[in-house]
Amino acid sequence: MLGIVFPHLETVRVERVWVEDGVVRVKARTLDGALPYPSCGVSSYRVHSRYRRHLADAAVGGHPVVVDLLVRRLFCDVADCARRTFAEQVEGLTIRYGRRTVVLVALVRAIALALAGRAGARLAAVLHIVVSRVTLLNVLMALPDPIPPAPRVLGMDDFATRRGRRYGTVLVDVESHAVLDLLPGREKAPVAAWLAGHPGIEVICRDRAGAYAEAARSGAPDALQVADRWHLWDNLATAVDRTVITHRPCLQTPDVLTPSARRMAASPPSTLNPDTGAEKWLVTRTRERHNAVHRLLARGWTISAIARELGIARHTAERYAHCQNLDGLIEGALRTTRLDDYKPYLIRRWNEGCTDAARLFREIQTLGYPGRTPQAVRRYLRPLRTGLGSIRSPAPVLKPQQVTNWIMWNPQHLRGDEERQLGEVLSRCPELTAVRNHVHAFARMVCDLGGHRLPAWTDAVHADDLPALHAFADGLRRDHHAVTAGLTLPWSSGPVEGHVNRIILWNPRCQVAPRSLPLRNICWPVGPRAGRLSCCGHGDLWFQAILPDRDRGGSASSRITSGDACW
Repeated sequence: MLGIVFPHLETVRVERVWVEDGVVRVKARTLDGALPYPSCGVSSYRVHSRYRRHLADAAVGGHPVVVDLLVRRLFCDVADCARRTFAEQVEGLTIRYGRRTVVLVALVRAIALALAGRAGARLAAVLHIVVSRVTLLNVLMALPDPIPPAPRVLGMDDFATRRGRRYGTVLVDVESHAVLDLLPGREKAPVAAWLAGHPGIEVICRDRAGAYAEAARSGAPDALQVADRWHLWDNLATAVDRTVITHRPCLQTPDVLTPSARRMAASPPSTLNPDTGAEKWLVTRTRERHNAVHRLLARGWTISAIARELGIARHTAERYAHCQNLDGLIEGALRTTRLDDYKPYLIRRWNEGCTDAARLFREIQTLGYPGRTPQAVRRYLRPLRTGLGSIRSPAPVLKPQQVTNWIMWNPQHLRGDEERQLGEVLSRCPELTAVRNHVHAFARMVCDLGGHRLPAWTDAVHADDLPALHAFADGLRRDHHAVTAGLTLPWSSGPVEGHVNRIILWNPRCQVAPRSLPLRNICWPVGPRAGRLSCCGHGDLWFQAILPDRDRGGSASSRITSGDACW
């Protein structure tokens, strides 16, 4: 029975087992006999002395276990040996200088790999293991860096330890879904150096980042680069969104106005259109800044000098300088307000004869309006105080993001009202109809792995007047070989995106690590699933992610989901 409960104690002589203060104590001693000296290998029989070691062991029946082991110290009879005595170690039970048995050491390491510091310490307490969060982190830091096998298909992507400030690069074996390494930064040099030190890579899956493309060409010139299809689809969605914003007037449903409302519509918008009047100063400022930036550019001024002259940020000056179409900037200036959802109610009450702004303000407050003063209501009603009578409630305006979603989604996934509204928008805008046709053609090319159709698709895009899609198509042409491979081969960055998601999820949970932790990359088998742990401590950040063997996760934006990507 003792061998079943304590199989690791079969190589020692157990003298007594008892329970004291809720702790199972095992009194044991090593067996007599000759032992080889670790340095010279010569067996020794002569005992120098004996002493007891108190070893913590794995709990049994909900009780912690302590092994009181009597061990020997023996002489070495070799004259030229560097040491005269040595202490015996029991294989499978003791570790030199250790105060835990081999079984407990393996259990503590598994907890540290799975949960790291605070969470691991809480689980260890439930398992009756006395260990602190700092000890668990030290166990992680003591693990050796593994030497992963040379991958044949490599995936790479960046992740943010602090968005906009600090980034890293994760390298994944796409075939085995194992994390190979974590590199600081997302620049060309460290990635190229890693690739140069790992020959034999045949395929590199990456996003559209130029630094990774240059690193692959420099560090692995013979490898085939594959542009990830999800990133291609996301880039297309961005181009479609810009096109929809440019044609925003087509999203407004024509409304049937009363005669007085028609007179209001025929009047100058600056005085009678409540929607544009509230934001007119933003449009005016945007137009003035755009004209000023381009006027100074024509004189030969630099971007930095223009920013200082106009009192704006440098990136704002760059945005105005690179934007030749003023409509896009003006559309960005027409921001939504908290009053938008309550405008139909205000117009209905106005038509009923209630023109008191303070009273209307109190009424919409009861409906959930978050404003604290009636100033916004007064500004909205001011153009209506012209004595022109009632006005019909405006039809709800579709948001560009909404229309972009409908264009990018699989038509079979659209509800009836969504399909109807999209059809109405497309009937008023032939440009958006062309965009929808190009998106459907690209989606079929992605799902059918028809990369050979890419040149014809880019030519068809350039045949239409769609500047945003022209820029997207030009980018595909510049990265033609990688994009064609991505649209032809089955490889993608799906496993890499799954690991990036885990890093992002663990990041806010592990902000309390010591600042002294260096950058560590650990891939270690955990449990029967042989999951993999990726740990990264960088500055004041420490985060970990359990990475199971099979994962096809990937980040998804609001305009595209995994179900909509393949039609």
